[in-house]
Parts: sequence; C-alpha cells; structure tokens
Amino acid sequence: MNVVDSSAWIEFFVDGPNARVFERPIRDTEALLVPSVVVLEVYRHVLRQRGREQALVAAATMRQGQPIELDEALAIEAAELGATHGLPLADSIIYASAALHSATLWTQDADFEGLDGVQYHPKSGAL
Repeated sequence: MNVVDSSAWIEFFVDGPNARVFERPIRDTEALLVPSVVVLEVYRHVLRQRGREQALVAAATMRQGQPIELDEALAIEAAELGATHGLPLADSIIYASAALHSATLWTQDADFEGLDGVQYHPKSGAL
C-alpha cells in the first residue's frame, strides 16, 4: 500500500522534476490510500494556483485511490506520532495514515526525512 503526501501530489500535477518518482505509486490506484487531509491541502493549493476547474480535476484524480477519513483512532495515532517526531498537524495525520495501514509514504517534504516507512525524494535543488 502507498500514501502519497501533498507535496508529492502537487509535484505530480505540475509535472515538476520529481513527478516521475511519484507517478508509479499514484497510478497504482489499487494500492493507493488518500488521506482526506491530503485532498484538502492539494485542492486548496491547486484552487489558489490554477482555479476551481483544475482543483476539481485534481480531486477527481485523487478520488481514484482509497480514501482515509480522519476518525478518532487516526487522530490519536497522529497526535502520538506528531509528538514523537515533531511533525506539524497535517503531516502527523498523513504519517499516521500510512503507519496504520502499513503503507509506504511517498514524499518530498523534508519533515518526513529519515522516518520509517518513508520514501523521501528531496525537491530538486534542495539539500
């Protein structure tokens, strides 16, 4: 199973330098898990940058994966992992979503670098 975080989805949608890295887990919709907070972050970003029509296209693409809703169990796990690893709120939910489903988390967000179960690919030009 795979979870693709918001930064990786955005990289894919804008066809950035790391887009091909994230294409495989995104296109493998049978194994793709999509936390609701990722939909929120990506939709909001695309809405601001490209408008409602493109944001709806992005949301439809993300909807091809299996949704992960924020429930009480996920919230508690996110709080625990966030406190342990010093993660911001949304990142805590994304990481906990992957952890609870034994999924690999695909990202270019440095907050996740070095964490178990993470495939981290730095942004082009990032150290």
